[in-house]
Amino acid sequence: MNIRGLLESFVDEDLAQGDPTGELLSDKVITGRIVSRQNGVVSGAYHVRTIFGMRDCTCQIRVPDGHAVQADQDIMTVSGRAADVMALERTALNLLSRMSGIATISAALVARLPDNVKLLATRKTAPGLRVFDKEAVQAGGGYPHRFNLGEMIMIKDNHIASEGSMESLISRALARNKPFEVEVDTISDAVTAARMGAPIILLDNFEPADICKVVSLLIHENLRDMVKLEASGGITKQNIAGYGATGVDYISAGFVTSSPYSLDVSLEV
Repeated sequence: MNIRGLLESFVDEDLAQGDPTGELLSDKVITGRIVSRQNGVVSGAYHVRTIFGMRDCTCQIRVPDGHAVQADQDIMTVSGRAADVMALERTALNLLSRMSGIATISAALVARLPDNVKLLATRKTAPGLRVFDKEAVQAGGGYPHRFNLGEMIMIKDNHIASEGSMESLISRALARNKPFEVEVDTISDAVTAARMGAPIILLDNFEPADICKVVSLLIHENLRDMVKLEASGGITKQNIAGYGATGVDYISAGFVTSSPYSLDVSLEV
């Protein structure tokens, strides 16, 4: 993944027609503070340093990625020609705000889970921003899951609907000798998938009580240690603790990246 190339494309988007306002400024060097207006978790500071470096601005990071920041605390300082700092300001702040917001909500969700339950990112990301969104989830203590379709086999409801048989798809996946996951929406399908040897089962839109039933049935059949369970669908900040207490191994929450919270940050010269 060409991260610098992506960052350059973000800058080019905003500067496609130059910065006529910046041309009004005298050729002086300024120093600005990037400040968080809220408590949160920082993510994207190193990318911001790269962005400002494209115009020979220098940055000193005060709060590194993955660390907590308090309201009115400096995340970093930026020094450079006034016109250069102003030209890059919005692109840098947009990315830092989005990534830090995702990291902040991820950390809040992780704090509500037992240590043995992992929060997973999903592929519900804005086109072009997936690498940054998933990095932000990791900064908040979560895990990226699969980055693209090629990383693992994942049999979802539409695959099953298209083929007409969950069992046949599981059999084909087993023959590939590659890790895979299968999505189910009933307790009986979850047990069937486990009996067939599916290594990971995604319990889609299950209520916590039904997840507990799946766990109990798998324990009764001595299958629980053979399979990982993921809860997904309808997960919120308010109910994630209840899902975490059901005995699953993973919880995925698409809203973390599909409807991201943005941390309020600003540049003060």
